[in-house]
Amino acid sequence: MATINVLDYQSFEAEEGKKLVNVLEDNGVDILHRCGGKSKCTTCRVEVIEGDFAPKSEQEQQTLAAKGFNEANVRLSCQVVVTGDCTVKPVMTKANSNLEPGPRPEE
Repeated sequence: MATINVLDYQSFEAEEGKKLVNVLEDNGVDILHRCGGKSKCTTCRVEVIEGDFAPKSEQEQQTLAAKGFNEANVRLSCQVVVTGDCTVKPVMTKANSNLEPGPRPEE
């Protein structure tokens, strides 16, 4: 199990190998995922404060670059798999955007 620290929310344990977006949602973080986890919309962005994930896929890199998000520590939580302890900050949530989250991403 990994410890996920979410700034402005809480810390919780998560099973490694799960998509970060679903882990966040399952633990009360109202993160957006408007495209349903297809790496298209960037609404599930998180800022990675601490922790390491696999390198960005080509699709994730292209999607982020197309929207102007080129920072190395900005990731799409729908494309990140939990591999260990981390600290993240969700960028867009239902509370701070007044948008509906979108369809739940597949596991």
